[in-house]
Amino acid sequence: MEALAVRLSGLDPYVDGAIRIVAFYDTLMRRRVDLPALARASAGLAECVAGIRLHGTGRVIRVAADGRAAADPSSGPSSPAPAFTTVPITLDEEEIGTVWLERPGAPNQLDEVLLERLALATATAVERYGPARTTMADPALVELVISADSDEAARARALRLLGFTPGRPVQVLAVRSRLPLDRIAGLVCPGSTVKAAPLAGVGAVLATTVDRTRFPEGVRAGIGSAESPDRSWRQARTAVRFTTPRRPVVHHDDLGAVALLARVGDQALRDNTDIAAIARIAGNPEDLETLDAYCATGSLRRAAELLHLHHSSVARRLEQIAKSLGIELTEHTGLVRASLALTAWRLIHDDDIF
Repeated sequence: MEALAVRLSGLDPYVDGAIRIVAFYDTLMRRRVDLPALARASAGLAECVAGIRLHGTGRVIRVAADGRAAADPSSGPSSPAPAFTTVPITLDEEEIGTVWLERPGAPNQLDEVLLERLALATATAVERYGPARTTMADPALVELVISADSDEAARARALRLLGFTPGRPVQVLAVRSRLPLDRIAGLVCPGSTVKAAPLAGVGAVLATTVDRTRFPEGVRAGIGSAESPDRSWRQARTAVRFTTPRRPVVHHDDLGAVALLARVGDQALRDNTDIAAIARIAGNPEDLETLDAYCATGSLRRAAELLHLHHSSVARRLEQIAKSLGIELTEHTGLVRASLALTAWRLIHDDDIF
């Protein structure tokens, strides 16, 4: 093989340079260098600023050709911006970051080769020095973690393989969305280990921390407690069934006794007269939205504010809805009945959300 490489390099200077770059990075990988060392070596080889960025952690490494940390170009005197040549870093078929060169002037013809090898070496280093920063995981491993049938030894081993620290609490989320699951998981679990996999039409996300304020629009999510992964998964699947457009993210602990509705069979719910009455008005989106706003606020004026309508218009609608339901909505017990019936009706139709 070495003899063939020598013969090829003699035919074309480009091939000679490419072979030398490949050999350069092969040596770095054999020496098991870390990310800063990779960036320094790349900057020295390219004779310009080299950069590495990991999406999962937001970590950025920029090194100048002399091996020092590169100054932010935006903080210096006004000058033409360097040309960037970028290549994605992929691990397990997922893009986990990018590498680039900041070369003044036109790119070198070997820059692409250098960056491809840098990207490969970076992915190898990420996998070697700690949990892989990929978000998507093997569904079989995730299922082993959250299954009630798994023994604790198998669960602990699966968590280690996924990159979680032994003994550290893990929360499980059940997610419904048309957005990519890895993007959602990365947004709501910034700077911490997070793994996700699609399971039976629902996205399962395992995380050590969750920021409930970072869910993007169009996502429904249920969050379980951090007691045990299998219990957390059951709770998350229950909680996601209680999500609504006004309440797209629900923590199981916040449901309290209402969570017991999820244990009632669908047929028993359909047979209830209050729920059957909700089903009759469900064909009118305006009525359903008005009732939802009133149940959510318990106030005619606050419901009107939510709906951006005059309170007299909302009052007329509620009067008609009350007649259709056969429930006196202005009374406390009537409001409770309507709220429970609306929630139960949604549980029956929770599969129709997406």
